[in-house]
Amino acid sequence: MSGRRRIPALVAVLALLVLLLAGTAAGADGPSVKLSKSQAGTGGSITVTGSGWRPHTLLMLLICGQSVPSRGVIGGTNSCANGDGRAATTDDRGRFDRKLPVAEPPVPCPCVVHVATATGAKAESDAIFQVAGHAVEPLPAEPAGGRLSVLTDTRLDGSSGLLTWFGAPPDRTLVFTVGNVGSEAVKDPVFRVGTSHGVFAPQWDDQQWRGTLAPGRKVQIKLPVQLSAGAHGDYTVSLEYGGRVLAEQPWGVGRPWGVTLFWILVAVVVPGAVFRAGMAVVDRVRPRRPGGLGHRGLRLPGLALRLPGPGTARTTDGTAPTTPTLPWFTPDSAPGAAGRLSAPHDETPTSPAAPTAPTAPTAPTAASPATRPSPPSPPSPPSHPGRTTPTRKGPT
Repeated sequence: MSGRRRIPALVAVLALLVLLLAGTAAGADGPSVKLSKSQAGTGGSITVTGSGWRPHTLLMLLICGQSVPSRGVIGGTNSCANGDGRAATTDDRGRFDRKLPVAEPPVPCPCVVHVATATGAKAESDAIFQVAGHAVEPLPAEPAGGRLSVLTDTRLDGSSGLLTWFGAPPDRTLVFTVGNVGSEAVKDPVFRVGTSHGVFAPQWDDQQWRGTLAPGRKVQIKLPVQLSAGAHGDYTVSLEYGGRVLAEQPWGVGRPWGVTLFWILVAVVVPGAVFRAGMAVVDRVRPRRPGGLGHRGLRLPGLALRLPGPGTARTTDGTAPTTPTLPWFTPDSAPGAAGRLSAPHDETPTSPAAPTAPTAPTAPTAASPATRPSPPSPPSPPSHPGRTTPTRKGPT
């Protein structure tokens, strides 16, 4: 009885092990792609299904010519129908399902549906596909002799300087290690270094490495990489050799804030300078009013001499005195009356005084006795020479 119970338990354990091994094998195979149709004509569409990809990863789906899964896309993305490509995002399990329109690639078939990651670590997978009615030509012969393969991860050495902060072209050095896995030596290999921004195709630049790499040897290679002036954002540096992309390296370029600061200063300084220049021109061209105030300042002394002050004294006949009265002087302290500031004193006129009118007698007051006028004195007799006039004595 106990033996019968052990058999179902053993079967369950074996089934569980089989499922685990199957899952491990599927995960070890890596990303895969399946197509709903192996052949279709232009204008139709196919369904692309994938599994084994990283969760929540952006993928790019393209139909490429001159390609087979064993050799990959020989001509790179230049051999693909980039205008009719589609993007897809994997789910939590690394799967996706996307419809792809059928379009003719720019080169003859054999063709594949090429699926590759657009962001993050590079991963790709190809599935054979035939575009109905499109030309078919044999693939170019695989080059004999040495073959290069990247052995280590690529990196970008260098940093941005002050000039880059003001818009100078950013530059780095692409460093990688390659090994010759072929049977013959490789002499002076020519690499293609491409830079791409976002989803745009890379711009390639041919660079030759001087040297000879024997079979089974490896060497570290450094190639310069430079972007255009004012470039900023997320870039990808690609390395290609023999028609195959060997490695890709992301490159985040900071924004040149010095250029932004320069334009802010221009927007503030230039209008201020133009305004000051315009005001200077208006000040020179504008006509001045006769007798008016100057634009640069007030001329108080000249104005005070022309306008009489509030304390100007006048004579009995209503005419103004000849001495000008300034606004900060009183009539008594004017410069012409400086003699009045001394103590009172007698003034002796240099010319005889004019006769004055007789003064009328005043009436007597009660406080003082009446004052009678004295009788007129008798006229003096004429004097003769030699005679004396007797003096009369009045009664005592």
